Amino acid sequence: MSSLAILILTRNEEENIISVVENAKKCTDEVIIIDSGSTDRTVDLAKEHGAKVSFRAWTDDFSAQRNFALEQTNADWVLYLDADERIDVKMTEAIRSILQEETEPCQYLMKRKSVAFGTKFNHGVLKPDYVARMFPRTSVHWIHKVHERPQCALPMKQMPGHLEHYTYKNWQHWEGKLCQYTTIWAEDAYRRGKKTSLSNIFFHSLGGFFKMFILRAGFLDGWMGVYVCFNHFFYTMLKYLKLYELQRSEK
Repeated sequence: MSSLAILILTRNEEENIISVVENAKKCTDEVIIIDSGSTDRTVDLAKEHGAKVSFRAWTDDFSAQRNFALEQTNADWVLYLDADERIDVKMTEAIRSILQEETEPCQYLMKRKSVAFGTKFNHGVLKPDYVARMFPRTSVHWIHKVHERPQCALPMKQMPGHLEHYTYKNWQHWEGKLCQYTTIWAEDAYRRGKKTSLSNIFFHSLGGFFKMFILRAGFLDGWMGVYVCFNHFFYTMLKYLKLYELQRSEK
């Protein structure tokens, strides 16, 4: 039987940590928390519920955290789980089957359904997406500081079941993540030499809204779906405005 480590990145997740650790333990005994400096009870609660905790200082780089996590285990497989995600029963059973069987090496794609502001979304910005999360440990490396993605050359299969993603608790939570992600994106884009202009900022923002509202049918999620699409316009505008501000400061 193959071994599995479930890797969870955390910072001040005391509201989620017990639930996510107990959920992960349905698949494996090896649950590893990569904490970036929690000031609440996240670390203590994780340890109390049987998780191993490692520390890496936050450097505005999600890929660096995920790559560091790989060094904390010798398991055959790794599965990345965010603190606000839960594995459903069907996926739990599928993971157990994979560990028991001798299968060809591959990476697994997982369907993820979002729940935010007390609403389940099926369209637009928060429509169900697919994320590659389970890999043979030595086959994966993560790139990009924000909106990070894995590099893995193995064939991809879709995992049965889905992840429940409890993304935004309230609008204050959304605002905090918006400020964090737009800043990280702008700084990373600036380092890579990306440029923008005031006209490009507007058209990128308008294009983002059109994609979410029309192409992804965000209006089908009712008024909350429409509102989230307008917020995506603002999110896109803000990240490009921050990039533009960095360009101006250089001059």
